[in-house]
Amino acid sequence: MKKMIIIGAAVVLIFGLIIFLTNQSNNSKLANNPYDTEDLNQATIDQLDDENYQNIVLPDELDKKIASGEPTTVYFFSPTCSHCQATTPVLMPVAEDMDVDVLQYNLLEYEQGWQQYFIEATPTLVHYENGEEVSRWVGEQPKENMEEFFNKVVLKK
Repeated sequence: MKKMIIIGAAVVLIFGLIIFLTNQSNNSKLANNPYDTEDLNQATIDQLDDENYQNIVLPDELDKKIASGEPTTVYFFSPTCSHCQATTPVLMPVAEDMDVDVLQYNLLEYEQGWQQYFIEATPTLVHYENGEEVSRWVGEQPKENMEEFFNKVVLKK
């Protein structure tokens, strides 16, 4: 019986330690996060230090940028979307290589974006000019399609 109590105590201690370390890790990641809150979904917290998710735009900022009329390219994603997880590591380096500024809108954190921007699935890439949508693609795309989108729609080559 003593062995069972000792094993049970060890298991509880290990789980307590795991929870403590996870909370410590999350707190350090949240310290300088680009979102307007620290009440984030765990999937978003896990991406905070990922180099491919460093151009996050907040809803008010995006509204102002689109309303200003300046050309704006927005990548609508969800951290829990498997297609986004496959697309982002390809899309963001392509955008950087082609010198295209792609803002990233997290639909998991800002669910109003689904209706406001008529998003039906993730990932979705949309380009706006003069406050209006010019073009979009939806779903996982090969690198060639991304390059073509940037060349024809954004860079107009």
